Amino acid sequence: MSTPGLRAFWLKHLHRWHWISAAMSLVGMVLFAATGITLNHAGAIEASPRVTSRTAELPENLLAALNAAQQSAVIPEEVLQWIATHIGVSIGGNKVEWQKDEVYVSLPRPGGDAWLTIDSKSGDIEYELTDRGWISYLNDLHKGRNTGMWWSLFIDAFAAVCLIFCTTGFFLLQLHSGRRPATWPLVGFGVVVPIALLLLFVH
Repeated sequence: MSTPGLRAFWLKHLHRWHWISAAMSLVGMVLFAATGITLNHAGAIEASPRVTSRTAELPENLLAALNAAQQSAVIPEEVLQWIATHIGVSIGGNKVEWQKDEVYVSLPRPGGDAWLTIDSKSGDIEYELTDRGWISYLNDLHKGRNTGMWWSLFIDAFAAVCLIFCTTGFFLLQLHSGRRPATWPLVGFGVVVPIALLLLFVH
């Protein structure tokens, strides 16, 4: 393959992968760039947490089943279903702490926190949810905080697509640099500025 033909081949495929990766990562890059700003100025963005509380009392037969399951440290399915119906929250799969007179379930979530307790003697249930707002929610998505396995997998896949976007962009810069003299000075500027900031101002 001649040099012009080789150049045309690489241009074609690099452009293809560049626009495909750009399309796939567009929404994610906007989200992560915007939340990068909100995270950097988190102290200046006021949040007004909203707390929601709910209470109920577990029936005696379910309380007995719960106490009987203490040795296995697994909340019975019928108790989980009753709580989902009467409290409106699913606690299956969450961390459970079995204490002397109480069962404590931690329910962390993006943009807030929640917990549920069951008094193992009286059957009293208390649930509390703290919602810190949508900015906090998006910030936690950025950090992958309390987002679960599927969001973590999405972040990994998104990062891989971004690497493809940047790598194909670099080679496209190289192929076009002959007709664009400012290419490498601008690339060098993008490298030197963060390094200089780190050396001079970050301790």
